[in-house]
Amino acid sequence: MRCRDDPLDLSCPYAPTVRGSTYSGIHASGFRDFLLKPELLRAVVDCGFEHPSEVQHECIPQAILGMDVICQAKSGMGKTAVFVLSTLHQMEAKENAVGAIVLCHTRELAFQIKNEFDRFSRYLPDVKCNVFYGGVPVPEHKRILKSECPHIIVGTPGRILQLVREKDLVTKNVKHFILDECDKMLEKLDMRGDVQEIFKSTPHEKQVMMFSATLANDMRSVCKKFMQAAAASICDGSVRARGG
Repeated sequence: MRCRDDPLDLSCPYAPTVRGSTYSGIHASGFRDFLLKPELLRAVVDCGFEHPSEVQHECIPQAILGMDVICQAKSGMGKTAVFVLSTLHQMEAKENAVGAIVLCHTRELAFQIKNEFDRFSRYLPDVKCNVFYGGVPVPEHKRILKSECPHIIVGTPGRILQLVREKDLVTKNVKHFILDECDKMLEKLDMRGDVQEIFKSTPHEKQVMMFSATLANDMRSVCKKFMQAAAASICDGSVRARGG
């Protein structure tokens, strides 16, 4: 089973179980307790997942309600599954419009995230997800946006911003704005500028979720500037805190 050593196989049965006064009873709960769409639960079961990790138990109930989330947790704790499942749960694929943008700092991570969306949406055939990054001819991405517009876009800031600036990527229907490994993007001023410009192109009313394995206090303050009312969930080993 590949999930044992794969940090992106985040809901797997081998996700770390944190022992402590706040987590001792969580292992008895399951993904069904989150009241996810039946199609999502079916995909979760197909993947052999049963019990959520601590970070999933902490964040998914907030995320599926559309709340803003800041999540810090070690690699392998289940961060990717939080935003993949919560976004798919809320996604309405009735029209050909981009409803979610997921930004990350490398094309490799973008592909891995896209694969997770594909895996959990296997019983949601109307939901389309695609990945956009530099190195691919721009006209190809423009063609996809025009003729096969995805509901969920995963990509790197530079290419996404280019498509936004040239009016090929329409962001007026975006309801979910997600940064994975947010510190890697926001600590670099040029990339932070790209992220901010993309962010400003989207509607004011939207869900914002940010995820990172490491998040210094100053960077957490930067993250909160993107949010209207952040419900910060910070999970790192046995250390847990709300807010802050």
